[in-house]
Amino acid sequence: MPHQLQFGPLTLAALLLAGLAPVSAHAQLSTTDTRLLSEPAVSATEIVFTYAGDLWTAKLDGSDVRRLTTAEGDETNPVFSPDGKWIAFSGNYDGNRDVYLVPAAGGEPRRLTWHPGPDIPQAFTPDGTRILFISGRADYSDRYAQFYTVAVEGGPETRLAIPNAVEGTYSPDGKSIAYNPIGRAFEQWKGYRGGQASEIWLIDTGTWEVEKIPQPAGRSNDVDAMWVEPNVVWFRSDRDGEFNLYRYDRRTKQLSRATNHADFPVMNASAGGGKIIYEQGGWLYLLDAVSGNTTGRRLTIGVAADLRETRPRWVKGADFVRNGSLSPTGARVAVETRGEIVTVPVEKGDARNLTNSPGVHERSPAWSPDGTQIAFVSDQGGEYKLHIAPQDGKGAHRVIDLGGAGFYFGLDWSPDGKRIAYWDNSQTIYVLDVATGKSRRVGANRIYSPLVGLSYSWSPDSKWLAYIASEQPLVRAVSMYDVENSRSTPVTDGLSEVDQPVFDKSGRYLYVLASTDAGPALDWFSQSSAGLRRTRGIYAIALSKKAPNPFAPESDEEKVAAAAADSAKKDDTKPAPTVIDFDRISQRVVAFPIAQAELLQLGAGEAGQVYYLRLTDGKGVIRRYDAAKKKDEVVIPDAESFALTDDGKKLVYRSGPAWFVTATAAPKAGEGQLNMAEVKIRIEPRAEWAQIFDEAWRIQRDYFYATN
Repeated sequence: MPHQLQFGPLTLAALLLAGLAPVSAHAQLSTTDTRLLSEPAVSATEIVFTYAGDLWTAKLDGSDVRRLTTAEGDETNPVFSPDGKWIAFSGNYDGNRDVYLVPAAGGEPRRLTWHPGPDIPQAFTPDGTRILFISGRADYSDRYAQFYTVAVEGGPETRLAIPNAVEGTYSPDGKSIAYNPIGRAFEQWKGYRGGQASEIWLIDTGTWEVEKIPQPAGRSNDVDAMWVEPNVVWFRSDRDGEFNLYRYDRRTKQLSRATNHADFPVMNASAGGGKIIYEQGGWLYLLDAVSGNTTGRRLTIGVAADLRETRPRWVKGADFVRNGSLSPTGARVAVETRGEIVTVPVEKGDARNLTNSPGVHERSPAWSPDGTQIAFVSDQGGEYKLHIAPQDGKGAHRVIDLGGAGFYFGLDWSPDGKRIAYWDNSQTIYVLDVATGKSRRVGANRIYSPLVGLSYSWSPDSKWLAYIASEQPLVRAVSMYDVENSRSTPVTDGLSEVDQPVFDKSGRYLYVLASTDAGPALDWFSQSSAGLRRTRGIYAIALSKKAPNPFAPESDEEKVAAAAADSAKKDDTKPAPTVIDFDRISQRVVAFPIAQAELLQLGAGEAGQVYYLRLTDGKGVIRRYDAAKKKDEVVIPDAESFALTDDGKKLVYRSGPAWFVTATAAPKAGEGQLNMAEVKIRIEPRAEWAQIFDEAWRIQRDYFYATN
């Protein structure tokens, strides 16, 4: 793993992108009965909804569909004024979400709020003169929001005397507000019943007295409060399983269920003109609440949108680039960008796309030691498998089914190119025999944790794999895996946290990061460990009993001619065998003369040189310690991660979105920048969305589903 730059393992949050839906790569959307119309609102005569990032209006029967907005920014959260002549919405026009007002008949939107935080409209005041919206502008933690109002003509905003609110609306007489005080935990955990279950509070704007809509003993999630009559509040709730509409009468204190959808939840309900409109199963339903009819009528609405977001096109940008691998000579860097594997030249030539596969997710590239091949992981065919492809893009890919837990990371070739180490989402390390395509288990974390902590390094002779795993809970230790005998032997005693093992190029030492105060920080679920600072030092482990202490005091002595002659005959073309004496190996650990600090990454340069990333006040610095010169120096003053070639002569590092390659003999910060911003990838959004949908399901299956 020391030859790769990584942004970290694939996480659920990185893949469950908001707003993406399963769409076949060749499906044609209906323009006479369109689905996925969202966030509807209703007045006495028409409805408004969002689709394809714009606002659309239609009559109550779904006819006469008109596009209300066409700006490049997204429009969301539309609400009608009481007279139905105006629509307030949240528009993302200038890189920020603010409240806008537009005539329901069409026209130019007018901006009403200007704060740099998001402002989300909720409702109009009953007299139609002001707009109620939520904003987190007054909360330093960015966890809560408050109610504000702004005049329809614009002007200063006024904060309401309600401590926290995330959504709400006025009663018809303006004397009460029905609202949710805290955010929606159930959107992350379906069926959530914990302490953050959503409650609807009814607050008197004159006395500030609060009445809560009653909930069952086991709690429920009640949201989207709506007033149709002064004393009747409608809302949607999951108290009986799936979300449906309910009504609460404040006079009789009676609560009753209105709708009976069992397949999909009722979503985004809104009231106006005595009616309620809501989403369900991708359709819009209209319900006449005043008449007492609780059967929603599905609307047939045809939207003829150009759907420019679905058009195949070319995209570019350094923000798409994730994991990378430096070629053996440092001439090119293989990167994962927008789901493709691309090699980018350091100086001359063009970027080369090795995969060209829209709708397939390729990631985690690793360059072979001889420079002829690149290994990566691809979900072509529906499941992740290992691909080995020619680095020049010519020739077929070799595909190997790894047969693990489904997701694979950290590909690392052995120096002789015969094996590849990797780990999977069960937090198990494997070694693959490239010739046979067979994998062997090396070691694993005993307790599954979001703090994975797996790392490993090959010995120069490819006979050993040093690896880190938590064989005991909250204890990371280093072990040596004997490749030929398929046997692991512990090296450290578990009394300290150990990480990032790398072999010295001589094969005589193993370098590690270690800490004796990291225990609490490894207990990720403990609230008491939040914010704890973990410091570590660099240590050298002498693998052989004959290996000298690299930091022993020096003494000038006369060189013996015979010894010099023997040294001249030494063959450096083949790495010397790595000899490991496990007897009392834990007693042959010596600390580098470097102060303890927040050290994040370790790499081995030429023999006797170690590179490390030190974090100070959030800023990363790459430093190098030379054991022969007893010198510790800054190499790159601003970096977030780095990797070295096998010979230690080239260094690739990342600083912000920029990537650089420099020679280690005379490193120059800022020189050798790769032109990542101009790497162009052809995308097919429909194919990408289908892949994202499928992968989101595989993440649920392989990370969260237990057969029992």
